[in-house]
Amino acid sequence: MDRMKLVLQYFQTNSESISNGICIVLALVSVKLYTTFDFNCPCLPQYNKLYSMGVMIVPPIILFFLGVLVNRHTGIMMDEWVRPIGKRTKNPAVVKFLFSAMLQRSLLAPMVWILVTLMDGKIFICAFSMGVDPNTFTGMPNNTGLDVHRLMAKVPCKEDVIFRNSSFRKAVSRYVRCYSQAFGWSILLLLIMVGALGRLIKPCFDNRGSSMQTRYWSNYLDVEQKLFDETVALHTRDFARKCVVQFFEGVQEEENEREVLNLPYPQPPFTGYRQVIEDEGGGGGRGGRSEREDEEMKVEKLYGMTRQEQVNRMLIKWFACKPELDVTHIAQRNRVCITWKDAYGRSLYSDV
Repeated sequence: MDRMKLVLQYFQTNSESISNGICIVLALVSVKLYTTFDFNCPCLPQYNKLYSMGVMIVPPIILFFLGVLVNRHTGIMMDEWVRPIGKRTKNPAVVKFLFSAMLQRSLLAPMVWILVTLMDGKIFICAFSMGVDPNTFTGMPNNTGLDVHRLMAKVPCKEDVIFRNSSFRKAVSRYVRCYSQAFGWSILLLLIMVGALGRLIKPCFDNRGSSMQTRYWSNYLDVEQKLFDETVALHTRDFARKCVVQFFEGVQEEENEREVLNLPYPQPPFTGYRQVIEDEGGGGGRGGRSEREDEEMKVEKLYGMTRQEQVNRMLIKWFACKPELDVTHIAQRNRVCITWKDAYGRSLYSDV
């Protein structure tokens, strides 16, 4: 159980880990789909190869585009590629890095599907049983009324009356399956060798400083978009709360104006969401509110944008003119602090 928690914590650390976890899940789903799906070779010379190629090609294409769809790097890469330059120049190396990361993760599930089909061998037998020389094996049925080409096309169908409990069919199937598994192991070995050689050779020809910069700014784009989405969510929540409270205040004022002549004593006007929170807390003053709620009330999350037109302009500006990568102004902002002297006369200070 502890190991499972550690694995979940790893996949929740950042977007790269989440993307890795999604790709692994897609790879496992591809294996499960292959073992669950029942493949039935048509056992006809004109359709065997077509059916086999469809099973070998169509699901990997679907899994590839599904991997592209669920990969977060895809959205970040496209946003960076299509955005106007504005105050921030584009870095082609970052776009290339994001594209490479997206492509590698999206190819995992299709490659797993292809390797599983080759290791199993059923699809390979369906596609290439007609290319086997029947004279190599003994026990071929002769009294079937079929030509050799059509007879070999029925090898994948073990339920067929012609090949029921036939040693000839089993021998041909083993022969073709050996080629299929050899082909699958060769592809797996080639992929591992290419990956290992790439990992070993890349540092020899790659500028380490440039690669670190590319990785840093690609991660920055991801973190920046996350923080923007979180800030927009806080702004949306505060905007909606103030809009709802403003609506109830208006309704309360209208009701007071209508009923003021019928009431013996005038009722106090609606004072907003602060009074509502105090009443729900079950006590007056700060006793009915937590310290965290008080802090949230003090924080202004609207940033002066109180109308729909202002919010729309802000969202358009974020896409059309990303802020420049210079935080000198906010980093050097003057901070309020409390100073005092210790027993030795040294000045000490503390941020407020």
